[in-house]
Amino acid sequence: MGKVELNVGIEPELVEQARRLGISIAGMSEVQLRLHLQKVDPAGAQARARRWAEENAEAIQDHNRRIRERGLLSDHFRNW
Repeated sequence: MGKVELNVGIEPELVEQARRLGISIAGMSEVQLRLHLQKVDPAGAQARARRWAEENAEAIQDHNRRIRERGLLSDHFRNW
């Protein structure tokens, strides 16, 4: 039986980092590529995480504020 061609979307920054490091991404999902890059280039993964946190800082602050004010949706399940 032959193989079926499948298009998979992967974040361009990850593809560029893999290309820079000489890593073949054939057959990898985005999750697999992220995990592999974390192992071989932890500084790059940390830089991406820092940029993500900076880009989403406002939403994170808003989310945390809402939880402080209203609590979690699952609070009524707690026994303590």
